[in-house]
This record gives sequence, C-alpha cells and structure tokens, in this order.
Amino acid sequence: MDMLIMQISLFVLAVILGVELITKVPATLHTPLMSGSNAISGITLVGALLAAGSGDVGGLWVSVLGMVAVTLATINVVGGFLVTNRMLRMFHKR
Repeated sequence: MDMLIMQISLFVLAVILGVELITKVPATLHTPLMSGSNAISGITLVGALLAAGSGDVGGLWVSVLGMVAVTLATINVVGGFLVTNRMLRMFHKR
C-alpha cells in the first residue's frame, strides 16, 4: 500500500511540474522543444520494448500494455522527427 501511495504521489508531482514547465515556455520555443522531447521519447520506446518482451513475468496484461506502449511511443518518435523535418525545411533556400 505504501508503494502505491508513493507511485501516485510521484505521478501527481510529475503532472504538476510538467504543466508548470510547459505553460512557461514562450510560443517561439514551443515547436523546437516539442520536437526535441519527442525525439528523446526513443528511451520510452526501449522501455516499452522491454515490457512487451518480458515473457511470462507479468502474464498477458504486461505483454498487451507493452504492445500498446510500443505503438504509442513509435507514433510519438516518428511524429517528432516529422515535425523537426518540416521545421528545418522552412529554412531551406528556394
């Protein structure tokens, strides 16, 4: 029970901190910051792959949640690179 309370409080703290940090970012820096953080989400993809391939450790639910995490993390990473590519194309000379 103590571990659950600690995990919930850590999640709430992370949400509060994330909202405070994102609201303080100026509009001109929002796109570069988001594309950089989406590229860093590759670390999440590695963790999701480890969870999905954990085998019999957690049963079927761990594999299903791991597969969902792999799918969402892949979408996030690819989206980050697409946004970065589109942003960099704006600076090419025609």
